[in-house]
Amino acid sequence: MYSTETENKREGPSLPSSPTEANPLHPSPVPPGPPRSQRQYERIGESTGTTFIQTLTHLLKGNIGTGLLGLPLAVKNAGLVLGPVSLLCMGIVAIHCMRLLVKCSNRLSERVNRPFLSYGEAVYTGMENVSWLRRHAPWGRWMVNLFLIITQLGFCCVYFVFLSDNIKQVVEAANATTWDCQVNHTNQTALGAGTSFDSRIYMLFFLPAFILLVFTPNLKYMAPLSLLANLVMCSSLVLIYYYSLTNIELPITLPLVGKAKDYPLFFGMAIFAFEGIGVVLPLENKMQKPERFGTVLYTGMGVVTFLYISLGTVGYLCFGDTIAGSITLNLPNCWMYQIVKLLYSFGIFITFALQFYVPAEILIPPVVDRVSGHRRRIAVGLLMRALLVIFTCCLAVLIPELDLVISLVGSVSSSFLALIFPPLLEMLTFHTDGLSPLVITKNVIISGVGLIGFATGTYSAIMELIIRNNPPHSQNLSPSYMLQ
Repeated sequence: MYSTETENKREGPSLPSSPTEANPLHPSPVPPGPPRSQRQYERIGESTGTTFIQTLTHLLKGNIGTGLLGLPLAVKNAGLVLGPVSLLCMGIVAIHCMRLLVKCSNRLSERVNRPFLSYGEAVYTGMENVSWLRRHAPWGRWMVNLFLIITQLGFCCVYFVFLSDNIKQVVEAANATTWDCQVNHTNQTALGAGTSFDSRIYMLFFLPAFILLVFTPNLKYMAPLSLLANLVMCSSLVLIYYYSLTNIELPITLPLVGKAKDYPLFFGMAIFAFEGIGVVLPLENKMQKPERFGTVLYTGMGVVTFLYISLGTVGYLCFGDTIAGSITLNLPNCWMYQIVKLLYSFGIFITFALQFYVPAEILIPPVVDRVSGHRRRIAVGLLMRALLVIFTCCLAVLIPELDLVISLVGSVSSSFLALIFPPLLEMLTFHTDGLSPLVITKNVIISGVGLIGFATGTYSAIMELIIRNNPPHSQNLSPSYMLQ
């Protein structure tokens, strides 16, 4: 029915790469295969794996999205100095955890004589490596897949909110839009005096389009649109950087350190942006020269970290306390930057299909396998896809606050995948090799920080959501949280 062969060309977070990954409740051990040293790195339609540049491009694509546009608000929550410093530290730790995951996967794949292990399989095999955890190993894979599903569906919810907020601005400010792009530091795009609809109405308007998009039977048909989406998003980012850099007001009086109660929100938004760990194992597996993946990882994530810190800082310097959940919502009411919103929204719309592919390939096949008949299987598959999209839309309607959706998804699931699991996996993988106390302490600290960020970030996001939806206190909200 829906071909999975395009996994090897996917430009986003990791895809299920084996039958066991497609079923998170599958209790059987990881099956053997050809040893890693004899494996062939193949892509669809090619006899060799991806080149250095291709892998680097996919890594960049897997880490740059809506999270980047929300980082100026994240920096506001942490402070002008503490925010960039925290982003740098988080980037270093995230890169280290990605490297740990690759190292552990390589070691474990050699032990089970497999060419490649997915994230869930690596955790499963690592737990089997410890006698007293062996009987609980299936739960390790189940947990990874669960958080992977939450993360990817969370991305889809963010896309619903992002598109509704940005398209709402463009449509409702159309009558007042001009070609004059002078900066307005007091507010984001001013809406016209005409009828204004709730952003939830726009989400429902986009729902049929998203359903039709995920009906695409094979991701290879999305390749031309995905390339176009990458180009328009890059062009939009250049214009956003240009506007922000050329419209910084002096003197700068922004707080160097933010309020302590807002820092957990910073953590959630930042780890959401850095949560590209799911892409590293498939990319490393598909390289022509996998031994060079370390260079790809450090180069690509170095660029990503620089973009995160620079846009987060520059965006906050430009718009100050009025910064919104996405910097695009602060761009002036002129056609050039309204087009930027439309172009970036188009890129996010296309990316929805790539992000949706992961949970769909985990959740739908077990249901379809219970149905007999080719036509019925197709119908059930399409119905399941539609229901999943409707589910993500309902979640977005319930939480139509872009910054809070980002922070909540980052705190709940991204913290586990990016910070908590990799250090624990290293201790499981190499526990018989005699890890030094320093390494063990380092891993405990990283996982502990991830757990604290998960708890405090989730609590802060939920409490902030309750406050914003409490009418008696609505007048006390900061303008930066009231997305137009």
